[in-house]
Amino acid sequence: MEIKSGLEIHQQIDSHKLFCECPSILRNDEPCLIVKRKLHAVKGESGEIDIAAKHEAEKDKDFVYYGYDTTCLVELDEEPPHLINQEALKIALHIALLLNCEIVPVSQIMRKTVIDGSNTSGFQRTVLIARNGFVETSHGKVRIKTLFLEEDACRPAGKNEDETENLNPNQKIWKLDRLGIPLVEIATEPDIKSAEQCKETALHIGDVLRSCRVKRGIGTIRQDVNVSITGHPRIEIKGFQDVKMFIPVVKNEIKRQEENLKSKKNLKSEVRNAYEDGTTSFLRPMPGSARMYPETDLPLLYISRDIINETKKTLPKLRGEIREELKHKGLSEEMIKLLVSENKVEEFEALLKIIDDSNFIVKAMILIPKDIASHEKIPNIDDILTLDIIESILYAVVSGKIKKEDIKQVMEKISKGKSFEDAIKIEKLDLNEIEEEIAKMVKEKPGLSIGGYMGLIMQKFKGKISGKDATDVLSKLFKK
Repeated sequence: MEIKSGLEIHQQIDSHKLFCECPSILRNDEPCLIVKRKLHAVKGESGEIDIAAKHEAEKDKDFVYYGYDTTCLVELDEEPPHLINQEALKIALHIALLLNCEIVPVSQIMRKTVIDGSNTSGFQRTVLIARNGFVETSHGKVRIKTLFLEEDACRPAGKNEDETENLNPNQKIWKLDRLGIPLVEIATEPDIKSAEQCKETALHIGDVLRSCRVKRGIGTIRQDVNVSITGHPRIEIKGFQDVKMFIPVVKNEIKRQEENLKSKKNLKSEVRNAYEDGTTSFLRPMPGSARMYPETDLPLLYISRDIINETKKTLPKLRGEIREELKHKGLSEEMIKLLVSENKVEEFEALLKIIDDSNFIVKAMILIPKDIASHEKIPNIDDILTLDIIESILYAVVSGKIKKEDIKQVMEKISKGKSFEDAIKIEKLDLNEIEEEIAKMVKEKPGLSIGGYMGLIMQKFKGKISGKDATDVLSKLFKK
C-alpha cells in the first residue's frame, strides 16, 4: 500500500508578541484578572458552519481566562491588533530562506477559526510568508508547501488530567501569557513515504529552526503528522514532543488504518492525540474548509525585494555548518555539543578574539560557571558571571594578572559578591612552604594514590596552588 505522510511543525520565535508589544514570557503566579466566555459556532463567509466548531460548541463549555500585568487588551480581544512584529517577521524570513522557500511579496493576514477556547477571539491570526521550498533527506526530497507566521494560543492552566484547575467537565481554564507569542507553521507536502523518513525530515527542519532565533524548551515546538494509506482518509496526529515518538506512532497508525480497511469501519477523517507509547486516541473531527477568512483590522503585508536582500545579509548558518567550523577551531566533539546546545556560539566567537584557546574558552563560559552554580547553590549564575565579566577575566589571563588555573577561584569570589578587582587578587603561597605542607600531609595519610592526595591538596589550598604545581611537588616527594 502507498503511504502518504506530511508534517506540520509549529515553532515559537524568540521575540515579543506578534500583534502587540507585550513580552513573550510565561507566568506561574496568581492572575491579575479572570474573564469567562463561551464558544458560539457561526457561519463563515461561505455560509457554512465548520464541522469541528459545531462539534465543540455542542459541549456548551465555559472558558475561563487568566490575565497578568504582562498581557494587554489585545490578548483579551478588547483592542484591535497592532501592526505585525517586524523582528518576528525577519526571523520567519530567515527560516523560510534556509528551507529554500519562495517569499510571498504580498499577503493577506487571515483569521483561522479556533474551536477549543484557546483564543479569546475564537480565531488565530496567521499570514502566509513563503511557499514552494524543500529539504533533502536520504530517502528523497520533501517539499515544503507553506510557511506561515502566526500567533500562538493560550496555555492550559492546572495540573490534573484534562489540564484544568478543577474537575468541572464543563469548564476549561486558560492562561493568556502564551497567547500572541509569534510562531512559524511549516507544512510539508505529503512526500514522506515511511516512518523513518518522517523522523529524518522532522530532525532536518528542527536543525534549521534551531539555527535561527527561536525559543527553546518543552512546549516551544509542537509537531503534527498527517498519515494516510491507499483507500483510507487522511488522519492528523498531534502531540509529538519527542522525535523518538515519530517511528512508533506512524507505524502504529499505518497498522490501525490497515485494520480499518479490512473491517470497513472507522473510515473517517479525524484528528488524534499521540502518546509516548506509540498509541493514539480520537481528539475531534477534522476541521473543514470554512475556517479561514480575512483579518479586517490589519493591512496587507508587503515584503519587498529590499527587505529580502537585507534579510539575506544576516542569514544564520546551519548548525551542521557551525559544527564543522568549530571542529576546525580545535574544539572536541563534546565541547561542540555543549556550546551548540547552550546556544553560545556567538559569545564563543567573540571571546576567541581575546585568547586563542578554544576548549579553555568553553570551560570558562559554561563548565566552570555550571560547576560553581551546582556546588554553591546559585540558580542565577549567568546573571552574575556575565559575558562582560568572563571577557574581563580572560583579559586578566592574557595580561598575566592571573593564570588560567586561577579563573575558577576568581569566578567563585565574584559569585559570592566580591568585585572583579578584589577577585583577581590571587593569594599565592611560597612553593617551599607548600612543599612542606604537602610532605606533612603525605606523612599523616600514607598509602593514598596521587589522585587521592591531589584532592586533599586542592581542598586545603583552595586555589592558592595550581594543579600543575601540586603534581610537581607530589612527583618530587614520591621520587624520594
